[in-house]
Amino acid sequence: MFVAQPAHAASKVNSTRVWPANEYTRVTFESPAALKYQTFFVKDPERLVIDIENIEMGPALKELVDKIGKDDPFIQSVRVGINRPNVVRIVLDLKAEVKPQVFAVPPAGEFQHRLMLDIYPAKPVDPMLALLNDDVAGFGRDISSNSAPNSATNSAPDKAKLAPPTGTTSGAPTASEASSAAKDGKITVPAPKVPYSPKPLQLRPFTVVLDPGHGGEDPGAIGRRGTREKDIVLLIAKKLKETLGEDAQYRVALTRDADFFVPLHMRVQRARKLRADLFVSLHADAFVTPQANGSSVFALSEGGATSTAAKWLANKENDADLIGGVNLNVRDGNLARTLLDLSQTAQINDSLKVGKLVLAELGEFSRLHKPHVEQAGFAVLKAPDIPSILIETAFISNPDEENKLRDPNYQDKLAEAIADGVRGYFKKNPALARA
Repeated sequence: MFVAQPAHAASKVNSTRVWPANEYTRVTFESPAALKYQTFFVKDPERLVIDIENIEMGPALKELVDKIGKDDPFIQSVRVGINRPNVVRIVLDLKAEVKPQVFAVPPAGEFQHRLMLDIYPAKPVDPMLALLNDDVAGFGRDISSNSAPNSATNSAPDKAKLAPPTGTTSGAPTASEASSAAKDGKITVPAPKVPYSPKPLQLRPFTVVLDPGHGGEDPGAIGRRGTREKDIVLLIAKKLKETLGEDAQYRVALTRDADFFVPLHMRVQRARKLRADLFVSLHADAFVTPQANGSSVFALSEGGATSTAAKWLANKENDADLIGGVNLNVRDGNLARTLLDLSQTAQINDSLKVGKLVLAELGEFSRLHKPHVEQAGFAVLKAPDIPSILIETAFISNPDEENKLRDPNYQDKLAEAIADGVRGYFKKNPALARA
């Protein structure tokens, strides 16, 4: 017997997640089927309204209310209710004017269909630009201790102070001076003219951009003990920033400083915006077998990967955008074309240099997966004008290495080793002059 089914069986939301950060807050709705939705703004006060059609009012939606923290930079609170039959209305009470991106993401990895709300401020403050402004404010300062300008150096020279003692021969008198001195019956030596003195050497710091992989929706690899790659590499990146930052020759920025997702092309963009001298992407990946172990360093390859494992890892890392969730409508096509069109031979050569030094430092205390720098087509290494390396600190899928990665002392060793390799590279490769 044929039983008629409802034309539109109501779906449900299995899970809701909130990822707050200073840069933007992401709200995610995950469901077995694609969601049909509409959004609009309400002013005074600022509110963003999302109507999701043909959906049940389940526990996951109700729990969203309690997931908005008081410290969220953009969302004050959330209200969820049934607006009309089979339509659930979600109202985000906002703290200020925002510029949201709302988009759907098809299933990827372990995720089902996702509807994502990225809540950006209407006037974003770029932390990378703030770092750049700090550099510009301090640029041009002499590294010597007595280089500060003062009234004496900016005014005309004091001849009385510059004149040498009588009888010295530091300068020859002119004919008129000699004639005048002869009338007085004595010879004096006039003060020498102040010689030209070039300005003191102006040194700029090396700019290093550290890129903790994954974040937010994308946890990266997960070890047997539940250790998430995104958490470990962020801890190591912060330690590395602190280690390098102790030296005034370095200014260091992170592509993310909290648990939120940054698309691969944006990581590259941020390094280029800051005109970085070096880009270091940090990872702790998994492999198909738990026996895989050791640290690795990768540079970009314009051709094929140097090993099957390198190709596998590159493909896996390049899938981060699918898992993390990217609004494909706002991706920068110009950047993509630039990365494809420009030859990257010089960048790859420099990347291999710094990679070799970092790998040697890691090998002082850690087992190496391969004794040389490997190459593969990692999307995050494709800045055409910045030496870029990707470091697999260890395999989080290996139980022994997972335990090491959880150890703060081991994290310190990793940070110090990478810092030593970076210092060694810049010692041999001084920063380029820039306006």
